[in-house]
Amino acid sequence: METVAAAVEVQKGDDFKVHVFSSSELIETLNEKWRAVKRKPYPAMYSSVYGGIILDPALMVIPIDDHMVHRGHGVFDTAIILDGYLYELDVHIERILTSASKARISSPFTKDKLRTILIQLATASNCKKGTLRYWLSAGPGNFLLSPSGCPTSAFYAVVIDEEFSQQKEGVKVITSNIPMKPPLFATAKNVNYLPNVLSIMEAEDRGAFASIWVDEEGYVAEGPNVNVAFITQEKELILPPFDNILRGCTALRLLQLAPKLVEKGKLKGVKTGKLTIGEAKAALEMMFVGSTLPLLPIVMWDDQLIGDGNVGELTMALSDLMWEDMVAGPTTQRIPVPYEQ
Repeated sequence: METVAAAVEVQKGDDFKVHVFSSSELIETLNEKWRAVKRKPYPAMYSSVYGGIILDPALMVIPIDDHMVHRGHGVFDTAIILDGYLYELDVHIERILTSASKARISSPFTKDKLRTILIQLATASNCKKGTLRYWLSAGPGNFLLSPSGCPTSAFYAVVIDEEFSQQKEGVKVITSNIPMKPPLFATAKNVNYLPNVLSIMEAEDRGAFASIWVDEEGYVAEGPNVNVAFITQEKELILPPFDNILRGCTALRLLQLAPKLVEKGKLKGVKTGKLTIGEAKAALEMMFVGSTLPLLPIVMWDDQLIGDGNVGELTMALSDLMWEDMVAGPTTQRIPVPYEQ
């Protein structure tokens, strides 16, 4: 009892005081964090709140009263920068506008202006390889549920300087126990990613790369931030239909490119279709499909080998098709970033 009483006394006598920053002190503190960083991970950001591009990572901030921050009322999308080209930017812009419509967020800019902003942002970043992530938000204004008091919606974007390459090593996955998002939220790429976060953490806890969602009817759905695809024993490429999951841009491009392997006689067919978990685990090959992968071989699911447990030849043939499209595809897919000399 005496020990407890002493601890209470110490706590009561604690003279800890929270510092109140002046504007100049705060700027200095923020900059101090980044001085030791030799290579900026975020070389450029755009904010419609500021009305321009920010090159100082210490100032890449979003207002705390933005409804995307405190209510999750926002949508986002991501395109990649590879060898100085923006890959599939237009389809990603189309998708964020579709997501925004489902979230009842009006864009502060036209589609063409959004495109122009993103290209200029990539140019200002001078980043030749990385990702371009952008958000449409209900905007700042207050801390209420309704965005009716927000003066305008907001658009934010950031260039992330990061390395990625064609994936050639297989990974292990598990079936997720975290409930799937309902279709309205699963088909819109929104910022409410708690199920996705818990799903990936669940996989990491079990020594797996990621998890797979299976719907209530027992059909395979998607991964936490990627689509999933299968090569059946009959050598047919199948992806789950997009009715209740995110319509992945890379997955859609894969469906456009894969018929080339049908023409060569390597694949028997290409389609979307429902697969039960049992049918999926019996597949010859399995893969994740996502922007920076572009395909990631999966060799084990819930401790059951997929095929013979090795990276499949057809998976890598499809990966080669996708990677070639990313590095040397048509101008409809790749936009050169006009960097300043």
